[in-house]
Amino acid sequence: MLIANNWDDFEVLDAGNGEKLERWGEFILRRPDPQAIWNKSNLVLWDKADAIYHRSKSGGGEWEFIKRVPEQWSVKYRNLDFVIKPTSFKHTGLFPEQAVNWDWIDKKIKDSKISFPKVLNLFGYTGGATVAALAAGAEVVHVDASKGMIEIAKQNVSKSGLDGKPVRFFVDDVVKLVQREIRRGNKYHGIIMDPPSFGRGTSGEVWEIEKSLNELVGLCNEILEEKPLFILVNSYASEISRYAIENILKDKLPKGKISSDELGLPIKNREDMNLPCGSTIRCEF
Repeated sequence: MLIANNWDDFEVLDAGNGEKLERWGEFILRRPDPQAIWNKSNLVLWDKADAIYHRSKSGGGEWEFIKRVPEQWSVKYRNLDFVIKPTSFKHTGLFPEQAVNWDWIDKKIKDSKISFPKVLNLFGYTGGATVAALAAGAEVVHVDASKGMIEIAKQNVSKSGLDGKPVRFFVDDVVKLVQREIRRGNKYHGIIMDPPSFGRGTSGEVWEIEKSLNELVGLCNEILEEKPLFILVNSYASEISRYAIENILKDKLPKGKISSDELGLPIKNREDMNLPCGSTIRCEF
């Protein structure tokens, strides 16, 4: 397991009974987490939450604010600055376990000695990887079907002091965009993707990871530079084995070094335990 343990502004205080208790800067949030199937260790600690997310039986849910919490605030990771905004679907706009990938992206780009390597971030969400790649010296194309998420990604670029760096944002269906890049002859040194289990593109295009990922990786192969750096795939779909995604990369891409790991976050109140947070699959060329 790759553990994101270099945070100062974030920590998992405790987890269990289907929930996690997290500190985001100065605010403590209590949210559902289906991976936390063991017991909580310190019930008194959970009373310190500033806000609690309650699921609705009809789907979705809402936040209960115990104390005054701003609509949004920010947290830092190394030299990167991110907007935190509790949403109606329980997320905060950032996946802190991805910090291990931000560090890896930073190293891959800096070690390449390429001036402004081109990086494509698909399903880019609020741009954690985009900001990391920009800060490392890459030229980035960021794609997501949600205009709202892209607006937050733009804020993250600005808050991290990266205004003026070479980044373009597209509200688009990722498959259609990659197909257009093939027709235009555009190439990339690195490709990052965080595909959901299920989603819809800007014109209602259906994404199902079991049916769609194989095609997308094949299309991405056609826009790799002659000497590419990496492809990085994150998977939050627990029903899909990371080894199945490894096999797609082996089948569709040039021969490279492929590795996969679970991602995790340390639990402060349980030093012997980590919170599992999905998988990451890396192909290095």
